[in-house]
Amino acid sequence: MKGGGGMVFRGRVWLTGDNINTDLILPIQAYYLPIEEQASWVFSANRPGWAAQVRQGDILVAGRNFGMGSSRPAARSLKNLGLACLVADSINGLFYRNAVNFAFPALEAPGVAGMFQEGEVAEVSFEDFSVSRAAGRAGLPTLPMPPQLLRILKAGGIYPLLEGLGKIAPVDG
Repeated sequence: MKGGGGMVFRGRVWLTGDNINTDLILPIQAYYLPIEEQASWVFSANRPGWAAQVRQGDILVAGRNFGMGSSRPAARSLKNLGLACLVADSINGLFYRNAVNFAFPALEAPGVAGMFQEGEVAEVSFEDFSVSRAAGRAGLPTLPMPPQLLRILKAGGIYPLLEGLGKIAPVDG
């Protein structure tokens, strides 16, 4: 994504329900571990072993109010796990902004949770703001991402954007 390349993701779908909080995404046991180790703990409380099944480029499809709760960097762990993006019926505002800041693509598409079965292939476009079944069935529009947030996402996150603008010194890690 960095450098403004195409932003269409195609991958295997994983489903999750409504009101998934940041404690489920990134449990407290993982919070103080090195960043590289945190991803293996994603959903360990409600889907033990799930993180080991995720492949690079998979897509998370969620219900309402995904990412509710604290401001812990759960979006970073989803990205580090290898998920390409998230599309949900609705996304908690704090989680959404953290997703943008950590360059984890996330879009809202009311009704998307009922559109897929786990394991199907989805295509999510940040170019025309849509989500569809890769098998060619009808798609669903997503809420568009504001241009300023899309710019942060394409830059690789808030820190790379600010570094590129000369506003902050390079950040390690």
